[in-house]
Amino acid sequence: MIAVWLSDTTEVFRISKNDAGRKFGRIRTMFLTMSNPESRIKINESAAIRTVMDLIAIPGGSGSESGVAINLKQQLEKSGVPSNAIRFDNAHRKSPAGGDCGNLIVRLKGRVKGPGRLLMAHMDTVPLAVNSVPAREGDIIRPKSHSTALGGDNRAGCAVVLTAVREVLQRNLPHPPLTLVFTVQEEIGLRGARFLDSSKLGQPELCFNWDGSDPARLINAAVGATNLSITIQGVASHAGAHPERGVNAGVVAALALARLQQEGWHGLVLRGKNRGASNLGEIRGGEATNVVMPEVQLQAEARSHQPAFRKRIVREYRRAFEWAVRQIANDSNCQAQLCFEEDTRYEAFRIPAHSPCIQVAEAAISSLGLTPEVRNCDGGLDANWMARHGFPAVTLGCGQYGIHTVDETLNVPQFLDACRIAVILASTTGWSPRQTASRQKGVRNPWKTRVWNLPNGSFHLKIWSPLSATSNVSVISRGCFDPSQACSFWIWL
Repeated sequence: MIAVWLSDTTEVFRISKNDAGRKFGRIRTMFLTMSNPESRIKINESAAIRTVMDLIAIPGGSGSESGVAINLKQQLEKSGVPSNAIRFDNAHRKSPAGGDCGNLIVRLKGRVKGPGRLLMAHMDTVPLAVNSVPAREGDIIRPKSHSTALGGDNRAGCAVVLTAVREVLQRNLPHPPLTLVFTVQEEIGLRGARFLDSSKLGQPELCFNWDGSDPARLINAAVGATNLSITIQGVASHAGAHPERGVNAGVVAALALARLQQEGWHGLVLRGKNRGASNLGEIRGGEATNVVMPEVQLQAEARSHQPAFRKRIVREYRRAFEWAVRQIANDSNCQAQLCFEEDTRYEAFRIPAHSPCIQVAEAAISSLGLTPEVRNCDGGLDANWMARHGFPAVTLGCGQYGIHTVDETLNVPQFLDACRIAVILASTTGWSPRQTASRQKGVRNPWKTRVWNLPNGSFHLKIWSPLSATSNVSVISRGCFDPSQACSFWIWL
């Protein structure tokens, strides 16, 4: 047994051959953050709450985010961000929806060496939240009107990122290089993230996105989605005088949809270990009851965490509609014409649970006495496109509930915890895959590790080698970035 101590009362880690059977993951460099059990991360709570209330009150639906962006830019400059560190990209010019501004991007040089961090949130709200007036009732913020949503999705995320950088700069906390991203048009297909100019981001290695409910919940995976635009062109005729001359496009669509439902390709779709979902969301056609319906337009979607299975669902939709077209002809043997278009809005992604950004986020959450929970998401996130750009981002919650409805609320204590977590993530240096090269090239690293939270708020780390009964650990350096909050050190194995 080997034990290493940071102080007289806080055990950092111990190594025991009895732990050799407990596998967590291979490491070469591990960064630990030890929370101070006597104090929580301190932030200016009143300023954070005022920030989120102000942001919610700014109208800014998808494509109309400029008012929000201007406010954020002003607040960033007041917090000490140089104006030349703030820029916009041209995502709105590439988006089919247009828009009045692009993504807001901020680059800050680090005060200490370490892997760069990226913090992000989307600026737009759903239409129901435009013109929302927030009202606080104790620990809950809700819309003052019963006819609007709140818009905490995702102004709360913007407020978390803004609060984090404000606290870091105004309190002069040492921080690695920081990149902040406030995206547009998330609510209409993640278009801001899709058309993000990733060349403006620098080289952040640990990326975090705020958009959700529980601040202790980490979203490491989300589905991919393909939208389907289906048009059936039938043959019009008088429904009373010559119905036999027509081909009813609505009937063709009904046959296809019935087949998809009967064969289990609509709704929740399960095939062995494969899981996905599909939905017909919109159907339009016909103008008069005395005309055989000449055209039907349908909008549908397919989703799955498994890209190949999502493509299978799309193929089954195409097969069903092609089959339905062949089933109906008029007295001249004419059939309907089918136009079937696919648009993959975003691909699925998954960040391994042992990845650096997950581990660092779990440590930050645990330092507040919360229990981190890693989960996947059946919806789309800006993180889907961030992964495609080469910046995989874990998504954290910030107290939003009942989103996109008139019952939407923001939980203030959870929002403030999200701000604290963001401050920790923005102001510490952490595990970096670029700094883990073995000092003995060609030697396979056999070390294993497991980390968990102790009752007193500190982290307990067990490190062991299943290949050897003895263990030697060398602590190269250690140091504190803020004794009132946490302390950190590096271990090379």
